[in-house]
Amino acid sequence: MSKPLLRAALASALIVFAAGCQQQSETASAPAVAPVSAGPDAALLASIKLLKAGDFNGLMQNALPPAEYAKVKTDWNKDQEPVTDEDRAKFTATMTKLTAPDAETAIYTEIEPQLKAFDAQYQQQIPMYVAMGSSWLQGLVQQSKDMSDASKQQAVAAINTLGGWVTKTRFTDPDKIKQIVAITVKTARDLNLKTLDEARGLSYEQGMQKAQAAYGAVKQAFNVYGFSLDETFDSIKPEVVSNDGKTAKLKVSYTLLGTPLSGETEMVNVDGRWYGKDTIDKLKEKAAADAAGSAAAPVEQAASEAAKPAAQG
Repeated sequence: MSKPLLRAALASALIVFAAGCQQQSETASAPAVAPVSAGPDAALLASIKLLKAGDFNGLMQNALPPAEYAKVKTDWNKDQEPVTDEDRAKFTATMTKLTAPDAETAIYTEIEPQLKAFDAQYQQQIPMYVAMGSSWLQGLVQQSKDMSDASKQQAVAAINTLGGWVTKTRFTDPDKIKQIVAITVKTARDLNLKTLDEARGLSYEQGMQKAQAAYGAVKQAFNVYGFSLDETFDSIKPEVVSNDGKTAKLKVSYTLLGTPLSGETEMVNVDGRWYGKDTIDKLKEKAAADAAGSAAAPVEQAASEAAKPAAQG
């Protein structure tokens, strides 16, 4: 779960919305992880503050039990997917283009005809596509068996709010695209990763620093289009609805692009600390699957060994 986090952050920064500078210096004090005595609402707020700051190390430390957090760090460079020479070449070519002298001008000149072609062919149809996409997403929400009626209403409201933002935002505006290109180039230079092998060889601590820089980039790019993630984070207010000491239900109110919304989330107490119920459930499912796999391995090995004499005969 640690490697995908870094890859997603870097990919978002360099390919989709990337942005320039790290929001905090490495020596800046990061928001504190919630103390052991903190209630479920305080634990949730601590995670929100860490996410706002891009402190992914602190976020995982706050969101995972100590043993799972330690495992993330220990397994950081394990089980990496193999890469090909083609992957390496593509990465090097992309980074070379992004970090070249005067890359901002060269990249914008390259993509400008594509932006004009998109505007000519699709710009007038954007509201129709947004309406179709919103309708599809709302259908998925309404069909969900895991969401309450209230949660469905809030999800639909959030979809409509985001759809309205997309409809009124011209993402191909030349001035904004130039800002995005400049942000992307600045980020690539700040990340200073010349080869794919170098990126994959980052230590846990290095990976968290790169992820923070990339995440700060994404937030800057959203700001270009009038979407402040920080304002959304600052608006979040959890309220404890019920708490029996083992499980707690929270109402979470927030403002998304000027629209007040709310939802519910559940927390569970594990060894005196509060964690998201979904996170703990997924960890239990993974542990059960791993245990089942470990139990099945000796049986499969024995069956394989028993089959060898028959095959040889």
